[in-house]
Amino acid sequence: MSRILLGVSGGIAAYKALELVRLMTGAGHAVRVVQTPASRRFVGAASFEALTGAPVLVSEFERDPARGAFPGQSLPEHEPLSHLELVSNAEVYVIAPASANTIAKLATGLADNLLSSCALAAECPLVIAPAMNNRMYEHAATQANLRMLRERGAWIVEPDSGRLASRGEHGVGRLAEPARILAICEQALAASSTDAPAGGDDKDGAGALSGLRVLVTAGGTREPIDSVRFVGNSSSGRMGLALAQAARARGAEVQVIAANVALEPPAGVLWRAVSTAEELRLACEEEFPGCDVLLMAAAVADFRPASPAEGKIKKAGRESLRVELEPTADVIAALAEHRRSDQTLVGFAAEHGEQAIEHGRAKLSGKRLDAVVVNDISRTDIGFEADVNEVTILTAGESSQIAERHVPRAPKAQVATAILDAVETLRAGR
Repeated sequence: MSRILLGVSGGIAAYKALELVRLMTGAGHAVRVVQTPASRRFVGAASFEALTGAPVLVSEFERDPARGAFPGQSLPEHEPLSHLELVSNAEVYVIAPASANTIAKLATGLADNLLSSCALAAECPLVIAPAMNNRMYEHAATQANLRMLRERGAWIVEPDSGRLASRGEHGVGRLAEPARILAICEQALAASSTDAPAGGDDKDGAGALSGLRVLVTAGGTREPIDSVRFVGNSSSGRMGLALAQAARARGAEVQVIAANVALEPPAGVLWRAVSTAEELRLACEEEFPGCDVLLMAAAVADFRPASPAEGKIKKAGRESLRVELEPTADVIAALAEHRRSDQTLVGFAAEHGEQAIEHGRAKLSGKRLDAVVVNDISRTDIGFEADVNEVTILTAGESSQIAERHVPRAPKAQVATAILDAVETLRAGR
């Protein structure tokens, strides 16, 4: 697999870096770790060494017994400079957690410890996962530093919102879950392997989808009951965004139609926000004629309230509330009716239980699609809101034959890679 250099800066979230290393090595990657002195107040080197099978460094002046080599590599005959050799051997450098102090150093080019020296010398993709108190994260200085790093090509893994380290405090600043950080690392690796620069911005258009326009829908629609309540679903948009990033990394021009997605838009893609199924339908009707590939990952509501109230429905004086629902338009089926012969249409089927594949097969043939990606929403460890997924890709072939490819449980970035591989195979077979 790949060689990943992990930089761990000081902060309570440093303990999550252990789980990140476990996921990385479990996926077959070779990992080396560098720490700041402050991070060792939270997690010791011995824990990382046990997981990676390689020495951990904290200073550019200490001797590296592995001489900059990663597990599986041969040791060089000479004693190289650790901060240069480590990052030279790395295929991606991820800093997780990245404290506000470390982010400020990276933005200004300071190199006063091994972690920041490696960042300054890195020619491989740089992935930064911030973690800090919400007030520090939202401070104008931190936001300016992150913008500067993003503009230079760094991949920024946006932090989560929720309970923070300080008792009773909530807000944005929680380190992203390790599975999501690994997914972004693998997206950066994929972008690098197709000669696309960090952040997914392909300067010269190289890549397997170069010259194609890919339309991706992501998230889940919300159908209003009144001015504050709605009928919706649990889709976060992570699968759609993973597809958008992977398609951009392969050289495509990507348009995302995002239904209520709170995640950071991927670098280098066009972004259009919608809320309801009707808004998504109208946006798709506008964008679809100009696309070559449609990846319909959004979870579109099948029903909506027939008569939403204009204001807020009051609870006082009511013993019950009945909401009459009416069907929404079948967006992808309507688009398929007007498709060009050179367009590729991929639908997604969130099905429940043992009949999931059969329902996916019916959707594939009934809606005139080229592929359907089926995932079983009866499982709580994959799918909606999760950073990982497990799917079966159904593709239409000649003589009404349907091919199946099972993609085992993996980060959504890897699932996106498998889906785009299927798209390329379909288009090559025409």
